[in-house]
Amino acid sequence: MKIEQIYTGCMAHAAYYIENNGEAAIFDPLREVQSYIDKATKDNAKIKYIFETHFHADFVSGHLDLSKKTGAQIVYGPTAKPNFEAIIAEDNQEFKIGNYTIKAIHTPGHTLESTTYLLIDENGKQHGIITGDTLFIGDVGRPDLAQKLVSDLTQEKLAGMLYDSLRNKIMPLSDDLIVYPNHGAGSACGKNMSKETTDTLGNQKKVNYALRADMTKDEFITELLDGLSAPPAYFPQNVLMNIQGYDSLETIMTKANTALEPNAFEAIANDAEALVLDVRHENDFVKEHIPNSIFIGLHGNFAPWVGALIMDVKHPILLIAPEGKEEEAITRLARVGFDNCLGYLKGGMEAWKAAGFETETIASISPEQFATEKDQTKHPIVDSRKPGEYKAEHVENAINIPLDFVNAQLSEVPKTEEFYLHCAGGYRSVIMASILKARGYHNMINVEKGISGIRNAGVSLTQFVCPSTLK
Repeated sequence: MKIEQIYTGCMAHAAYYIENNGEAAIFDPLREVQSYIDKATKDNAKIKYIFETHFHADFVSGHLDLSKKTGAQIVYGPTAKPNFEAIIAEDNQEFKIGNYTIKAIHTPGHTLESTTYLLIDENGKQHGIITGDTLFIGDVGRPDLAQKLVSDLTQEKLAGMLYDSLRNKIMPLSDDLIVYPNHGAGSACGKNMSKETTDTLGNQKKVNYALRADMTKDEFITELLDGLSAPPAYFPQNVLMNIQGYDSLETIMTKANTALEPNAFEAIANDAEALVLDVRHENDFVKEHIPNSIFIGLHGNFAPWVGALIMDVKHPILLIAPEGKEEEAITRLARVGFDNCLGYLKGGMEAWKAAGFETETIASISPEQFATEKDQTKHPIVDSRKPGEYKAEHVENAINIPLDFVNAQLSEVPKTEEFYLHCAGGYRSVIMASILKARGYHNMINVEKGISGIRNAGVSLTQFVCPSTLK
């Protein structure tokens, strides 16, 4: 294996290095570690270090599980104070991985302990940088998360630190270095990330707004904070779990991977005041579901929406899952710290109905039917997409109530008359419909396939504006 063959997940929340006869590989366990242990065993390799770029907010990292199973040492950058044994690297400290070298470069700003890892091959050539949330492709990390944990920090102070880290630590490095960031487009850890997962540092200096050569610190702080939406509520909870420790995935599975008969399922739901989470496809949920259950489908952007909408990682959860997908759902919940799953409905909806329990539906129409009806009915139209999506293009006179903020903007939802509800493709609108139904709203009509279907049905939309030009 050559240095050019280093593997990294595009969403690598920590860099896990395997030493094998002088060769190194990077993997992305995200709390699921067995497959990487199996890979190391197959390659006759030893997992030596677990390099953490910072205390992650959007996922529970998996560092403790991997360290416990392999004996690998966990490494953090300067100032980190975890509640478990770890190497706290000094700035510019080097670690040997076979014939390769990993250099820790302290780059505070996203968080105080944020660290970039420089990859150096056996000939001393610098190959790439694992940048964590310091530098993304097209963006940089948000500077407002660590302030939740340190009282005298502000996002302005952290943004200033990030400016210094980028100018003094990252930008002086070679232009041909490959940048391996922690996240890609869609993550809540930044606001303008590219869909690309790697790039050269030199090209990022040309195209990334935050690396503009003539940018002053004040300009950087202003641009970085402009348009920065509130982080999901579960982020600080995940940070604390990554600092303080968490239950192993095996422990969580033992409790959660429990098949419950309908009567037991209902009893636990009532006694524990558990949230019933339906992770099937939205089409199945629309046709029938358990009253007051919340839909967040496994096939979509599951974990981030769970974290954004359920908020409390300790809230008890009961699952409705497609047969054979129960363990996947439990694991993906655990990735974002939702460890209090109490089991799943054995036999699914068929068993629920056979036991004599009620089901509910959501009124849903095709885009073509929407195109025919909307001018006749004059019903309000609610667009559940993000503000940037809405500003780029929307149905005339539609109200924008982003799914992220449905609880905060509940007063804007039409209460007494029927209204149409849509998103981009049909996934988010059903999530919102399930939340609204659980809060007593039964007057929505879901539009299938979202704005893409609406556009194809010939409905007139506002003139498209490229989202990249919007502030």
